[in-house]
Amino acid sequence: MNLRRLLYVFAIGLIPVLGYTQDHKSVPENWFNLDYEKDGVLGISIERTYESLLKGKKSTPVIVAVLDGGVDVNHEDLKNVVWINVKDSLSNGIDNDNNGFINDRYGWNFIGNAKGENVQFDNLELTRLIRKNAPKYRGVTAATVLTDQEKRAYNAYLKMVETYNEKLDDAKYGAMNYVALKENIDNLVKGINKDKSQITTADLDSLNPAGNRQKIAIRIAKEEIEKAGGFAKFYQDLKEGADYFGNQIAYHLNKDYDPRSIVGDNYEDATEYHYGNPDVTGPDALHGTHVAGIIAADRTNTIGIKGVADNVKILCVRLVPDGDERDKDVANGIRYAVDNGAKVINMSFGKSYIYNKKTVDQAVQYAMSKDVLLVHAAGNDSENNDLSPNYPNKFFTDSLGAITGVADAWITVGATGPRKDEELLASFSNYGKTSVDVFAPGLYINSTAPHSEYKEEQGTSMAAPVVAGLAAMLRSYYPQLTALETKEIIMNSVTKLEDTVRITLEDGSFKTVNLSDISLSGGIVNAYTAVEKANEYITKKKK
Repeated sequence: MNLRRLLYVFAIGLIPVLGYTQDHKSVPENWFNLDYEKDGVLGISIERTYESLLKGKKSTPVIVAVLDGGVDVNHEDLKNVVWINVKDSLSNGIDNDNNGFINDRYGWNFIGNAKGENVQFDNLELTRLIRKNAPKYRGVTAATVLTDQEKRAYNAYLKMVETYNEKLDDAKYGAMNYVALKENIDNLVKGINKDKSQITTADLDSLNPAGNRQKIAIRIAKEEIEKAGGFAKFYQDLKEGADYFGNQIAYHLNKDYDPRSIVGDNYEDATEYHYGNPDVTGPDALHGTHVAGIIAADRTNTIGIKGVADNVKILCVRLVPDGDERDKDVANGIRYAVDNGAKVINMSFGKSYIYNKKTVDQAVQYAMSKDVLLVHAAGNDSENNDLSPNYPNKFFTDSLGAITGVADAWITVGATGPRKDEELLASFSNYGKTSVDVFAPGLYINSTAPHSEYKEEQGTSMAAPVVAGLAAMLRSYYPQLTALETKEIIMNSVTKLEDTVRITLEDGSFKTVNLSDISLSGGIVNAYTAVEKANEYITKKKK
Protein backbone atom coordinates (compact mmCIF):
# COMPACT_ATOMS: atom_id res chain seq x y z
CA MET A 1 0.00 0.00 0.00
CA ASN A 2 1.43 3.39 -0.99
CA LEU A 3 1.47 5.47 2.18
CA ARG A 4 1.70 8.76 0.34
CA ARG A 5 -1.89 8.39 -0.74
CA LEU A 6 -3.53 6.40 2.00
CA LEU A 7 -7.11 7.58 1.76
CA TYR A 8 -9.29 9.57 -0.61
CA VAL A 9 -12.71 10.54 0.63
CA PHE A 10 -14.40 10.48 -2.72
CA ALA A 11 -17.98 10.83 -1.59
CA ILE A 12 -17.44 14.44 -0.50
CA GLY A 13 -14.33 15.36 -2.42
CA LEU A 14 -10.61 14.89 -1.93
CA ILE A 15 -9.24 14.86 1.62
CA PRO A 16 -5.72 13.39 1.64
CA VAL A 17 -5.16 12.02 5.13
CA LEU A 18 -1.48 11.34 4.49
CA GLY A 19 0.41 12.97 1.69
CA TYR A 20 3.81 14.08 0.54
CA THR A 21 3.20 17.14 -1.56
CA GLN A 22 6.76 17.90 -2.57
CA ASP A 23 8.12 16.85 -5.92
CA HIS A 24 10.73 14.18 -5.27
CA LYS A 25 11.73 13.57 -8.88
CA SER A 26 14.98 15.41 -8.20
CA VAL A 27 15.94 12.90 -5.49
CA PRO A 28 18.40 10.30 -6.87
CA GLU A 29 17.02 6.76 -6.95
CA ASN A 30 19.93 5.56 -4.79
CA TRP A 31 19.74 8.47 -2.37
CA PHE A 32 19.80 6.25 0.72
CA ASN A 33 23.40 5.26 -0.17
CA LEU A 34 24.56 8.83 -0.79
CA ASP A 35 26.22 11.50 1.35
CA TYR A 36 24.76 14.83 2.52
CA GLU A 37 27.90 16.91 2.06
CA LYS A 38 28.75 15.42 -1.31
CA ASP A 39 25.29 14.73 -2.78
CA GLY A 40 22.90 16.99 -0.86
CA VAL A 41 20.64 14.20 0.45
CA LEU A 42 20.48 12.62 3.91
CA GLY A 43 21.65 9.16 2.90
CA ILE A 44 23.99 7.07 5.03
CA SER A 45 27.20 7.70 3.01
CA ILE A 46 27.65 4.12 1.81
CA GLU A 47 29.16 5.00 -1.57
CA ARG A 48 31.61 7.43 0.03
CA THR A 49 32.59 4.76 2.54
CA TYR A 50 33.34 2.13 -0.09
CA GLU A 51 35.23 4.62 -2.24
CA SER A 52 37.52 5.71 0.60
CA LEU A 53 37.62 4.01 3.99
CA LEU A 54 36.95 0.47 2.75
CA LYS A 55 38.76 0.66 -0.57
CA GLY A 56 41.14 -2.27 -0.88
CA LYS A 57 40.10 -3.82 2.44
CA LYS A 58 39.18 -7.49 2.65
CA SER A 59 35.84 -8.71 3.93
CA THR A 60 34.27 -12.00 4.90
CA PRO A 61 30.75 -13.06 3.91
CA VAL A 62 28.00 -12.47 6.47
CA ILE A 63 24.60 -14.16 6.45
CA VAL A 64 21.64 -11.80 6.90
CA ALA A 65 18.24 -13.38 7.48
CA VAL A 66 15.25 -11.61 5.96
CA LEU A 67 12.17 -12.61 7.97
CA ASP A 68 9.38 -11.37 5.73
CA GLY A 69 6.57 -12.26 3.32
CA GLY A 70 8.78 -13.93 0.72
CA VAL A 71 11.78 -13.18 -1.50
CA ASP A 72 12.17 -13.70 -5.25
CA VAL A 73 15.40 -15.69 -5.14
CA ASN A 74 15.68 -15.63 -8.95
CA HIS A 75 15.70 -11.82 -9.22
CA GLU A 76 18.49 -10.63 -11.50
CA ASP A 77 19.92 -8.39 -8.77
CA LEU A 78 19.58 -10.93 -5.93
CA LYS A 79 20.30 -14.37 -7.37
CA ASN A 80 24.04 -14.03 -6.73
CA VAL A 81 23.62 -12.90 -3.12
CA VAL A 82 21.01 -15.41 -1.95
CA TRP A 83 22.09 -17.90 0.72
CA ILE A 84 22.11 -21.49 -0.49
CA ASN A 85 22.07 -24.48 1.79
CA VAL A 86 24.57 -26.58 -0.14
CA LYS A 87 23.85 -29.58 2.08
CA ASP A 88 20.27 -29.82 0.88
CA SER A 89 18.43 -29.89 -2.42
CA LEU A 90 15.40 -28.03 -3.70
CA SER A 91 13.32 -30.88 -5.08
CA ASN A 92 14.34 -34.42 -4.14
CA GLY A 93 11.97 -34.67 -1.14
CA ILE A 94 14.73 -35.81 1.21
CA ASP A 95 16.06 -34.01 4.29
CA ASN A 96 19.67 -34.38 3.16
CA ASP A 97 21.20 -32.42 6.05
CA ASN A 98 18.91 -34.00 8.68
CA ASN A 99 17.87 -30.65 10.14
CA GLY A 100 14.15 -31.44 10.04
CA PHE A 101 13.45 -29.10 7.09
CA ILE A 102 13.13 -30.93 3.79
CA ASN A 103 14.78 -29.23 0.80
CA ASP A 104 15.44 -25.93 2.58
CA ARG A 105 17.82 -24.79 -0.12
CA TYR A 106 17.16 -21.03 0.22
CA GLY A 107 15.59 -20.97 3.67
CA TRP A 108 12.17 -21.90 5.00
CA ASN A 109 8.49 -20.95 4.84
CA PHE A 110 6.64 -21.27 8.15
CA ILE A 111 3.23 -20.36 6.71
CA GLY A 112 2.77 -23.18 4.25
CA ASN A 113 2.34 -26.94 4.29
CA ALA A 114 4.13 -29.98 2.93
CA LYS A 115 1.76 -30.14 -0.05
CA GLY A 116 3.03 -26.77 -1.23
CA GLU A 117 -0.02 -24.76 -0.18
CA ASN A 118 0.66 -21.35 1.35
CA VAL A 119 -1.10 -18.83 3.55
CA GLN A 120 -1.40 -15.53 1.71
CA PHE A 121 -3.89 -13.63 3.89
CA ASP A 122 -4.44 -13.70 7.64
CA ASN A 123 -6.22 -11.73 10.35
CA LEU A 124 -4.87 -8.92 12.44
CA GLU A 125 -3.78 -10.17 15.86
CA LEU A 126 -6.57 -7.98 17.23
CA THR A 127 -9.13 -10.01 15.27
CA ARG A 128 -7.65 -13.31 16.43
CA LEU A 129 -7.68 -12.23 20.08
CA ILE A 130 -11.31 -11.13 19.91
CA ARG A 131 -12.31 -14.38 18.21
CA LYS A 132 -10.51 -16.40 20.90
CA ASN A 133 -11.92 -14.44 23.85
CA ALA A 134 -15.45 -13.72 22.64
CA PRO A 135 -16.90 -17.00 24.03
CA LYS A 136 -15.31 -16.31 27.40
CA TYR A 137 -16.95 -12.89 27.72
CA ARG A 138 -20.31 -13.68 26.14
CA GLY A 139 -22.94 -12.53 28.62
CA VAL A 140 -20.32 -11.08 30.99
CA THR A 141 -20.85 -7.60 32.44
CA ALA A 142 -18.81 -5.43 34.78
CA ALA A 143 -21.03 -6.62 37.63
CA THR A 144 -20.19 -10.27 37.03
CA VAL A 145 -16.41 -9.74 36.98
CA LEU A 146 -15.09 -10.72 40.41
CA THR A 147 -11.35 -10.18 40.91
CA ASP A 148 -9.19 -7.21 39.99
CA GLN A 149 -7.27 -9.34 37.51
CA GLU A 150 -10.49 -10.50 35.85
CA LYS A 151 -11.68 -6.90 35.71
CA ARG A 152 -8.45 -5.77 34.00
CA ALA A 153 -8.73 -8.58 31.46
CA TYR A 154 -12.38 -7.79 30.80
CA ASN A 155 -11.70 -4.06 30.33
CA ALA A 156 -8.82 -4.89 27.99
CA TYR A 157 -11.17 -7.04 25.94
CA LEU A 158 -13.76 -4.26 25.75
CA LYS A 159 -11.06 -1.86 24.57
CA MET A 160 -10.02 -4.34 21.89
CA VAL A 161 -13.61 -4.60 20.67
CA GLU A 162 -13.87 -0.82 20.52
CA THR A 163 -10.64 -0.59 18.51
CA TYR A 164 -11.77 -3.40 16.23
CA ASN A 165 -15.08 -1.67 15.46
CA GLU A 166 -13.25 1.59 14.67
CA LYS A 167 -10.90 -0.21 12.30
CA LEU A 168 -13.76 -2.03 10.59
CA ASP A 169 -15.69 1.22 10.09
CA ASP A 170 -12.58 2.89 8.63
CA ALA A 171 -11.95 -0.07 6.32
CA LYS A 172 -15.54 -0.05 5.04
CA TYR A 173 -15.41 3.70 4.47
CA GLY A 174 -12.04 3.50 2.75
CA ALA A 175 -13.12 0.62 0.53
CA MET A 176 -16.32 2.40 -0.45
CA ASN A 177 -14.50 5.56 -1.50
CA TYR A 178 -11.56 3.92 -3.23
CA VAL A 179 -13.85 1.59 -5.16
CA ALA A 180 -16.15 4.48 -6.10
CA LEU A 181 -13.24 6.57 -7.33
CA LYS A 182 -11.76 3.66 -9.27
CA GLU A 183 -15.11 2.86 -10.92
CA ASN A 184 -15.51 6.46 -12.04
CA ILE A 185 -11.96 6.60 -13.36
CA ASP A 186 -12.48 3.31 -15.20
CA ASN A 187 -15.64 4.67 -16.84
CA LEU A 188 -13.91 7.91 -17.82
CA VAL A 189 -10.83 6.40 -19.43
CA LYS A 190 -12.91 4.02 -21.55
CA GLY A 191 -13.30 6.97 -23.88
CA ILE A 192 -9.54 7.46 -24.19
CA ASN A 193 -8.09 5.12 -26.77
CA LYS A 194 -4.66 4.92 -25.14
CA ASP A 195 -2.65 2.64 -22.91
CA LYS A 196 -2.72 3.82 -19.29
CA SER A 197 0.97 4.67 -19.49
CA GLN A 198 0.18 7.19 -22.26
CA ILE A 199 -2.79 9.00 -20.67
CA THR A 200 -2.11 12.65 -19.81
CA THR A 201 -3.93 15.47 -18.02
CA ALA A 202 -4.76 16.89 -21.47
CA ASP A 203 -6.64 13.67 -22.24
CA LEU A 204 -8.66 14.10 -19.05
CA ASP A 205 -9.42 17.74 -19.94
CA SER A 206 -10.90 16.56 -23.23
CA LEU A 207 -13.52 14.41 -21.48
CA ASN A 208 -17.15 15.35 -20.86
CA PRO A 209 -17.86 14.18 -17.29
CA ALA A 210 -21.35 12.91 -16.55
CA GLY A 211 -22.23 14.41 -13.21
CA ASN A 212 -20.43 15.83 -10.21
CA ARG A 213 -18.66 12.65 -9.17
CA GLN A 214 -16.93 12.27 -12.50
CA LYS A 215 -15.90 15.93 -12.30
CA ILE A 216 -14.37 15.28 -8.88
CA ALA A 217 -12.71 12.12 -10.19
CA ILE A 218 -11.05 14.09 -12.99
CA ARG A 219 -9.85 16.75 -10.56
CA ILE A 220 -8.37 14.12 -8.24
CA ALA A 221 -6.73 12.28 -11.13
CA LYS A 222 -5.15 15.46 -12.53
CA GLU A 223 -3.72 16.43 -9.15
CA GLU A 224 -2.42 12.96 -8.39
CA ILE A 225 -0.94 12.36 -11.85
CA GLU A 226 1.44 15.24 -11.22
CA LYS A 227 2.47 13.85 -7.83
CA ALA A 228 2.74 10.26 -9.00
CA GLY A 229 4.62 11.02 -12.19
CA GLY A 230 2.03 9.75 -14.63
CA PHE A 231 -1.44 8.25 -14.93
CA ALA A 232 -0.22 4.64 -14.79
CA LYS A 233 1.44 5.17 -11.40
CA PHE A 234 -1.61 7.03 -10.07
CA TYR A 235 -3.90 4.22 -11.26
CA GLN A 236 -1.67 1.58 -9.67
CA ASP A 237 -1.82 3.47 -6.36
CA LEU A 238 -5.59 3.67 -6.70
CA LYS A 239 -5.86 -0.06 -7.34
CA GLU A 240 -3.58 -0.82 -4.39
CA GLY A 241 -5.78 1.35 -2.19
CA ALA A 242 -8.93 -0.50 -3.22
CA ASP A 243 -7.19 -3.84 -2.66
CA TYR A 244 -5.80 -2.69 0.70
CA PHE A 245 -9.16 -1.80 2.19
CA GLY A 246 -10.86 -4.71 0.50
CA ASN A 247 -8.38 -7.13 2.08
CA GLN A 248 -8.95 -5.57 5.48
CA ILE A 249 -12.64 -6.38 5.27
CA ALA A 250 -12.29 -9.81 3.67
CA TYR A 251 -9.35 -11.08 5.73
CA HIS A 252 -7.68 -8.84 8.31
CA LEU A 253 -10.86 -7.94 10.20
CA ASN A 254 -13.00 -10.93 9.26
CA LYS A 255 -13.57 -12.95 12.44
CA ASP A 256 -14.97 -15.83 10.38
CA TYR A 257 -11.75 -16.19 8.38
CA ASP A 258 -8.96 -18.34 9.83
CA PRO A 259 -6.39 -19.76 7.38
CA ARG A 260 -4.24 -21.58 9.93
CA SER A 261 -5.66 -24.94 8.91
CA ILE A 262 -3.62 -24.56 5.71
CA VAL A 263 -0.41 -24.86 7.73
CA GLY A 264 -1.70 -27.91 9.56
CA ASP A 265 0.34 -27.44 12.73
CA ASN A 266 -0.85 -27.51 16.33
CA TYR A 267 -0.87 -23.76 16.68
CA GLU A 268 -1.19 -23.79 20.46
CA ASP A 269 1.99 -25.86 20.75
CA ALA A 270 4.63 -23.14 20.70
CA THR A 271 7.42 -25.72 20.97
CA GLU A 272 6.54 -27.23 17.58
CA TYR A 273 9.31 -26.34 15.16
CA HIS A 274 9.25 -28.53 12.07
CA TYR A 275 6.31 -27.47 9.92
CA GLY A 276 5.96 -25.48 6.70
CA ASN A 277 7.61 -25.89 3.30
CA PRO A 278 10.66 -24.67 1.33
CA ASP A 279 8.77 -22.13 -0.81
CA VAL A 280 10.49 -18.94 0.40
CA THR A 281 8.91 -16.84 -2.36
CA GLY A 282 5.22 -17.50 -1.72
CA PRO A 283 2.27 -15.88 -3.50
CA ASP A 284 3.36 -12.25 -2.95
CA ALA A 285 7.06 -11.55 -2.55
CA LEU A 286 7.08 -7.77 -3.17
CA HIS A 287 7.79 -6.66 0.38
CA GLY A 288 10.49 -9.20 1.18
CA THR A 289 12.18 -8.81 -2.20
CA HIS A 290 12.27 -5.04 -1.73
CA VAL A 291 13.79 -5.44 1.74
CA ALA A 292 16.40 -7.93 0.51
CA GLY A 293 17.49 -5.57 -2.26
CA ILE A 294 18.06 -2.70 0.14
CA ILE A 295 20.34 -4.89 2.22
CA ALA A 296 22.31 -6.64 -0.47
CA ALA A 297 21.33 -6.07 -4.12
CA ASP A 298 24.39 -7.08 -6.14
CA ARG A 299 26.97 -4.29 -6.10
CA THR A 300 29.21 -5.98 -8.67
CA ASN A 301 26.90 -5.77 -11.69
CA THR A 302 25.75 -2.81 -13.76
CA ILE A 303 22.00 -3.41 -13.49
CA GLY A 304 19.30 -2.34 -11.07
CA ILE A 305 20.39 -0.95 -7.73
CA LYS A 306 23.22 -1.36 -5.27
CA GLY A 307 22.45 -2.70 -1.82
CA VAL A 308 24.08 -1.38 1.35
CA ALA A 309 26.30 -4.41 2.02
CA ASP A 310 28.72 -5.84 -0.54
CA ASN A 311 29.56 -9.26 0.91
CA VAL A 312 26.32 -10.68 2.21
CA LYS A 313 24.21 -13.78 1.70
CA ILE A 314 20.44 -13.35 2.16
CA LEU A 315 18.80 -16.22 4.06
CA CYS A 316 15.07 -16.16 3.30
CA VAL A 317 12.48 -16.97 5.97
CA ARG A 318 8.84 -16.54 5.01
CA LEU A 319 6.51 -15.98 7.95
CA VAL A 320 4.63 -12.73 7.26
CA PRO A 321 1.23 -12.99 5.50
CA ASP A 322 -0.94 -10.16 4.21
CA GLY A 323 -2.15 -9.48 7.74
CA ASP A 324 -0.42 -9.90 11.09
CA GLU A 325 2.35 -12.44 11.58
CA ARG A 326 1.92 -15.06 14.31
CA ASP A 327 4.23 -15.20 17.32
CA LYS A 328 4.96 -18.90 17.00
CA ASP A 329 6.18 -18.37 13.44
CA VAL A 330 8.26 -15.34 14.42
CA ALA A 331 9.98 -17.29 17.19
CA ASN A 332 10.65 -20.23 14.90
CA GLY A 333 11.87 -17.94 12.13
CA ILE A 334 14.40 -16.37 14.49
CA ARG A 335 15.60 -19.79 15.67
CA TYR A 336 15.88 -21.11 12.12
CA ALA A 337 17.92 -18.08 11.05
CA VAL A 338 20.26 -18.44 14.01
CA ASP A 339 20.69 -22.18 13.51
CA ASN A 340 21.71 -21.58 9.90
CA GLY A 341 24.41 -19.05 10.63
CA ALA A 342 22.74 -15.64 10.39
CA LYS A 343 24.64 -12.88 12.18
CA VAL A 344 22.05 -10.18 11.42
CA ILE A 345 18.28 -10.67 11.33
CA ASN A 346 16.02 -8.12 9.64
CA MET A 347 12.39 -7.96 10.79
CA SER A 348 10.38 -5.44 8.76
CA PHE A 349 7.03 -6.29 10.31
CA GLY A 350 5.09 -5.51 13.46
CA LYS A 351 1.71 -5.35 15.13
CA SER A 352 -0.09 -3.63 17.97
CA TYR A 353 -1.11 -6.78 19.87
CA ILE A 354 0.80 -9.84 21.03
CA TYR A 355 -0.41 -13.40 21.64
CA ASN A 356 2.59 -15.29 22.96
CA LYS A 357 5.30 -12.82 23.85
CA LYS A 358 7.14 -15.31 26.04
CA THR A 359 7.85 -17.55 23.05
CA VAL A 360 9.21 -14.64 21.01
CA ASP A 361 11.26 -13.34 23.96
CA GLN A 362 12.86 -16.74 24.39
CA ALA A 363 13.80 -16.84 20.69
CA VAL A 364 15.34 -13.37 20.95
CA GLN A 365 17.35 -14.46 23.97
CA TYR A 366 18.50 -17.52 22.01
CA ALA A 367 19.63 -15.28 19.14
CA MET A 368 21.59 -13.04 21.48
CA SER A 369 23.26 -16.05 23.08
CA LYS A 370 24.57 -16.91 19.60
CA ASP A 371 25.92 -13.38 18.95
CA VAL A 372 23.18 -12.33 16.52
CA LEU A 373 22.01 -8.73 16.04
CA LEU A 374 18.27 -8.22 15.49
CA VAL A 375 17.00 -5.20 13.53
CA HIS A 376 13.32 -4.28 13.67
CA ALA A 377 11.11 -1.69 11.95
CA ALA A 378 9.49 0.81 14.34
CA GLY A 379 6.11 0.79 12.58
CA ASN A 380 4.12 3.12 10.34
CA ASP A 381 1.34 4.47 12.55
CA SER A 382 2.83 7.89 13.49
CA GLU A 383 2.69 6.67 17.10
CA ASN A 384 4.89 6.86 20.17
CA ASN A 385 6.09 3.30 20.77
CA ASP A 386 6.84 4.20 24.38
CA LEU A 387 3.08 4.53 24.90
CA SER A 388 1.71 2.21 22.20
CA PRO A 389 4.07 -0.78 21.83
CA ASN A 390 4.84 -2.24 18.43
CA TYR A 391 5.53 -5.99 18.65
CA PRO A 392 7.89 -7.73 18.66
CA ASN A 393 10.12 -5.42 20.63
CA LYS A 394 13.26 -5.42 22.74
CA PHE A 395 11.51 -5.38 26.11
CA PHE A 396 11.16 -8.72 27.90
CA THR A 397 8.06 -9.00 30.09
CA ASP A 398 6.55 -11.32 32.66
CA SER A 399 3.08 -12.86 32.57
CA LEU A 400 1.54 -9.62 33.85
CA GLY A 401 3.26 -7.46 31.25
CA ALA A 402 5.87 -5.95 33.57
CA ILE A 403 9.26 -5.32 31.93
CA THR A 404 11.89 -7.73 33.25
CA GLY A 405 14.76 -6.98 30.90
CA VAL A 406 15.92 -5.54 27.59
CA ALA A 407 17.38 -7.22 24.52
CA ASP A 408 20.71 -5.42 24.15
CA ALA A 409 21.50 -6.84 20.69
CA TRP A 410 18.41 -5.26 19.15
CA ILE A 411 17.96 -2.09 17.07
CA THR A 412 14.56 -0.52 16.41
CA VAL A 413 14.53 1.79 13.39
CA GLY A 414 12.38 4.78 12.47
CA ALA A 415 12.21 6.34 8.99
CA THR A 416 13.56 9.62 7.60
CA GLY A 417 13.54 11.32 4.21
CA PRO A 418 16.15 12.89 1.94
CA ARG A 419 15.79 16.53 2.95
CA LYS A 420 16.03 18.82 5.96
CA ASP A 421 12.42 19.94 5.72
CA GLU A 422 9.03 18.49 6.64
CA GLU A 423 10.20 15.19 5.15
CA LEU A 424 13.16 14.87 7.52
CA LEU A 425 11.00 12.61 9.69
CA ALA A 426 8.64 10.52 7.58
CA SER A 427 5.17 11.47 8.78
CA PHE A 428 4.12 7.81 9.09
CA SER A 429 7.12 6.78 11.20
CA ASN A 430 6.67 5.63 14.77
CA TYR A 431 9.05 7.08 17.33
CA GLY A 432 9.94 6.75 21.00
CA LYS A 433 12.54 8.15 23.35
CA THR A 434 13.20 4.74 24.93
CA SER A 435 11.80 2.31 22.34
CA VAL A 436 13.27 3.59 19.03
CA ASP A 437 17.04 3.43 18.71
CA VAL A 438 17.95 5.12 15.43
CA PHE A 439 16.53 6.57 12.23
CA ALA A 440 17.42 5.65 8.65
CA PRO A 441 16.20 6.46 5.13
CA GLY A 442 12.69 5.13 4.54
CA LEU A 443 11.10 7.47 1.98
CA TYR A 444 11.23 7.10 -1.82
CA ILE A 445 13.36 3.96 -1.63
CA ASN A 446 13.91 2.29 -4.99
CA SER A 447 14.70 -1.40 -4.68
CA THR A 448 14.13 -4.85 -6.14
CA ALA A 449 10.64 -6.19 -6.91
CA PRO A 450 9.55 -9.66 -8.09
CA HIS A 451 10.23 -10.79 -11.67
CA SER A 452 13.46 -8.77 -11.92
CA GLU A 453 11.64 -5.48 -11.66
CA TYR A 454 12.29 -2.44 -9.45
CA LYS A 455 9.89 -0.30 -7.48
CA GLU A 456 9.80 2.64 -5.13
CA GLU A 457 8.36 1.97 -1.67
CA GLN A 458 8.41 3.69 1.69
CA GLY A 459 8.03 2.75 5.32
CA THR A 460 10.04 1.86 8.37
CA SER A 461 10.12 -1.51 6.60
CA MET A 462 12.61 0.13 4.21
CA ALA A 463 14.55 1.90 6.97
CA ALA A 464 15.25 -1.28 8.96
CA PRO A 465 17.10 -3.07 6.11
CA VAL A 466 19.27 0.01 5.62
CA VAL A 467 20.48 -0.52 9.19
CA ALA A 468 20.64 -4.30 8.78
CA GLY A 469 22.81 -3.77 5.71
CA LEU A 470 25.07 -1.39 7.63
CA ALA A 471 25.39 -3.88 10.49
CA ALA A 472 26.24 -6.65 8.01
CA MET A 473 28.84 -4.45 6.33
CA LEU A 474 30.51 -3.74 9.67
CA ARG A 475 30.53 -7.40 10.67
CA SER A 476 31.86 -8.32 7.23
CA TYR A 477 34.84 -5.95 7.27
CA TYR A 478 35.38 -6.22 11.02
CA PRO A 479 34.53 -9.84 11.89
CA GLN A 480 36.04 -9.33 15.36
CA LEU A 481 33.02 -7.22 16.29
CA THR A 482 30.32 -8.84 18.39
CA ALA A 483 26.63 -8.10 17.88
CA LEU A 484 26.65 -5.78 20.91
CA GLU A 485 29.75 -3.95 19.71
CA THR A 486 28.24 -3.53 16.25
CA LYS A 487 25.12 -2.00 17.76
CA GLU A 488 27.20 0.29 19.96
CA ILE A 489 29.16 1.56 16.96
CA ILE A 490 25.98 2.18 14.94
CA MET A 491 24.34 4.01 17.83
CA ASN A 492 27.40 6.18 18.54
CA SER A 493 28.04 7.16 14.94
CA VAL A 494 24.67 8.64 13.96
CA THR A 495 24.36 12.01 12.28
CA LYS A 496 22.74 14.39 14.75
CA LEU A 497 20.86 17.33 13.29
CA GLU A 498 19.75 20.59 14.89
CA ASP A 499 16.71 20.66 12.60
CA THR A 500 13.40 19.97 14.28
CA VAL A 501 10.65 17.60 13.17
CA ARG A 502 6.91 17.43 13.78
CA ILE A 503 5.33 14.45 15.51
CA THR A 504 1.72 13.50 16.08
CA LEU A 505 0.70 13.13 19.73
CA GLU A 506 -1.83 10.70 21.18
CA ASP A 507 -4.63 13.28 21.12
CA GLY A 508 -4.03 14.06 17.44
CA SER A 509 -2.21 17.35 18.05
CA PHE A 510 1.29 18.10 16.81
CA LYS A 511 4.55 18.90 18.55
CA THR A 512 7.92 20.11 17.29
CA VAL A 513 10.88 18.14 18.61
CA ASN A 514 14.44 17.08 17.82
CA LEU A 515 15.33 13.52 16.82
CA SER A 516 17.06 13.27 20.21
CA ASP A 517 13.65 13.71 21.85
CA ILE A 518 12.13 10.74 20.03
CA SER A 519 14.95 8.18 19.90
CA LEU A 520 17.79 6.85 22.01
CA SER A 521 20.61 7.78 19.66
CA GLY A 522 19.11 11.05 18.46
CA GLY A 523 20.15 10.69 14.84
CA ILE A 524 20.36 9.03 11.43
CA VAL A 525 22.76 6.15 10.88
CA ASN A 526 25.96 6.99 9.00
CA ALA A 527 28.21 4.36 7.46
CA TYR A 528 31.27 6.61 7.04
CA THR A 529 31.34 7.60 10.70
CA ALA A 530 30.52 4.02 11.75
CA VAL A 531 33.55 2.66 9.88
CA GLU A 532 35.75 5.36 11.42
CA LYS A 533 34.55 4.30 14.86
CA ALA A 534 34.98 0.63 14.00
CA ASN A 535 38.61 1.31 13.12
CA GLU A 536 39.06 3.07 16.46
CA TYR A 537 37.31 0.24 18.26
CA ILE A 538 39.48 -2.47 16.72
CA THR A 539 42.64 -0.48 17.46
CA LYS A 540 41.66 -0.21 21.12
CA LYS A 541 40.84 -3.94 21.29
CA LYS A 542 44.32 -4.80 20.02
CA LYS A 543 46.04 -2.79 22.75
